[in-house]
Order: sequence, then structure tokens, then C-alpha cells
Amino acid sequence: MTTGLAERLGSLPAMDVAGRVDRLRALLAAEAVDALLVTALTNVRYLTGFTGSAGVVAVTADELLLVTDGRYTEQAADQLAAAGVEARLEITGTEQRRIVAEALVDATRIGLEADHVSWAAQRRYEREWFPDTTLVATSGLVEQLRRTKDTGELARMEVAAAVADAALAELRPWLLTGPTEAEFALELDATMRRLGATRPSFETIVASGPNGARPHARPSGRRITDGDLVVLDFGAVVDGYCSDMTRTVAVGEVDETSRRMLEVVTAAQAAGVAAVRPGVDAAEVDAACRGVIAAAGWADAFTHGTGHGVGLDIHEAPRVGTTSDATLVVGDVVTVEPGVYLPAHGGVRVEDTVVVTPEGCRPLTHSTKDPAP
Repeated sequence: MTTGLAERLGSLPAMDVAGRVDRLRALLAAEAVDALLVTALTNVRYLTGFTGSAGVVAVTADELLLVTDGRYTEQAADQLAAAGVEARLEITGTEQRRIVAEALVDATRIGLEADHVSWAAQRRYEREWFPDTTLVATSGLVEQLRRTKDTGELARMEVAAAVADAALAELRPWLLTGPTEAEFALELDATMRRLGATRPSFETIVASGPNGARPHARPSGRRITDGDLVVLDFGAVVDGYCSDMTRTVAVGEVDETSRRMLEVVTAAQAAGVAAVRPGVDAAEVDAACRGVIAAAGWADAFTHGTGHGVGLDIHEAPRVGTTSDATLVVGDVVTVEPGVYLPAHGGVRVEDTVVVTPEGCRPLTHSTKDPAP
């Protein structure tokens, strides 16, 4: 691990985990529910700091309850304390339903996370957990809070982005030696871990030549060769928070169409980043990118949305696309990632993750956009 990254990892500022539940309670009142059952593990982590693989949280006006199992007895207590969260912790193997039902016995309207609860689970909650209570489908309550990142969250995302930047800088020259896509992806993942990442943010994309025309191609045994465009889409996770970046590298001499693709997509991405500022509709950012690509005659070759929010999940609110109804606010972290995909030539995508600031935005990802390896 480089000295600079090691220092940054060791001095991350605290996050305001303890203050999140009160902000959530204000939203519950607006939804006219007395309590919320939080079952999405990412949201459980956001509210409590608990990172285990099993657990539910019940939120009422005067209590925060975390229920998990015996595998996490010490971990859950330690993480609640480290986060400064005042919560009742219950450890149980078989009594989860009883404990939660008793905690919410006075609630007349209980919210469920509709985006994360299956139909079967909803019917089970209605029949077995809360048979005498009205269940209310809520959507995006915790996610709404997660959109605005605090100083501690942004610091973790900046380090995650720096890890990815450093890994790519270290490995770029290797593209000239003809590794396979799978070999390069594996080494990129390993390098990010060595530099301090917990894991990659998602399955790393290394797509060369014709494979680059598939926006979410998986790394294959194809060997990278002279004349290829290589799409590299990857990110790192640091203390739960993700980074996301795409760069397209031109290996050796590429044809004229490929060079023009690089120029157009780079210009489109710059236009999109320039459009990011508080009060702007996310659809306007998408339109800024799409307009440059359409003017070049490749409107039909830009086949996906321009971006998405990033945080504890690699894809979260707000969505940046043609049909998005989100308006950007200070503290949003979004990607700007236009692309052009032509099967005869491959693909080009350029992506930065940026945070919305009062003045506009600032990038968290800093790798060069020069297509040379």
C-alpha cells in the first residue's frame, strides 16, 4: 500500500451514524406510520453501523431496536458502540418474530420497505408477525437520507476512488503486453485490495475490441491486441463505501472511427459533468451528454442512462437518465458515464463519480482520460 493511501485509510473522519434515526423519524410522521421495519441490510448498516449478514431494525418514535443472531453477539455490540448509536440489541436464533412484534405492539400502522420486501414476505408479516396491525408500503425512506453524504461518507468514497485511480495507474502499461481480459480484471481487483480496498464495488468490466460494444461485457479469455479499444469499468469499496470509474484505453494504433468515438464520448462526458449542480434536474445532465453524441450522429449508439447515485450501494438514488424525475441537491454523489458502442469498432465509455457542491460539482475520480496506455 502506498504511504499516502495508508495515511488516508488510517485517518478517516467519523460519520454521523447516530443522528440518522432522528431524521428518519421525521419522515415516518410524513408517511403517517407509527413504526418502520427495516429489512434491507444496507439500510440496517446505515442506521446502526452493523455490518452482519442477518438482522432487522425496528424504528419507533422512542426506540431503535436491532435484532440479529448469535453469530454477531460481540460484533453487533461493538459496532453499535463504535457508531455511537443508542439502540436496544437483541440476540436470538428463533425468537426474532416475537421480539419485533412485542416491540411494535402499540403501533397501529407499520411501514415495510416495499422496494425490498417480497410478496411472500409481506404476506408472512401480515399473517404471522402483525395480524392486528395495518401494514403500509413505504418506498425509499432510508434511501432518501442516504442520498446526501456527510463529510465522513465523502472521505471514504474519496479514498475508494483514490485506490481505484492508483490501481489503474500501476497496471495501465501492462495492457501493451497482451494480457487476456480476465487476467487484467483479476490483477486489477487484486491490486485494489492490496492498496486498501475491502473488495471491488462490482464485477470488474474489461472489454476489448468487439467485446467493448457490449456495455456490461464480462471479462473473457480474449487477448488484448494492438488496435483494440479497451473499456475498463471498475471500483473499490472502502469501509462499505463504493467508487465507480470507467476509462477507455486505445492499445496501439486504432482506426479513425475509434479515434472519433474517443473524442466524442470524452466531450459528451465533459458536457455532462459541467451540467451537474444543485437544482438541476438529473435528466438535464443526461441530455447534455446525449446532445453531444447525437450531434455526432451516434444517438442510437448510446444505449443506456448517463449515470446513477453511488454510496453504500454501487447503484442508488438518484438515477441520471432521460426519464429521471430527480433534482440534484448538495451532497448527492452521482456518476456521469456516456458511451458509444459500435460492434464493428468496439465501445467507448468514460465515467467519473462526482459530488454535488454548492458551486457545481467536484470529481472523486481523477485518472487521466488520455486513451494512451
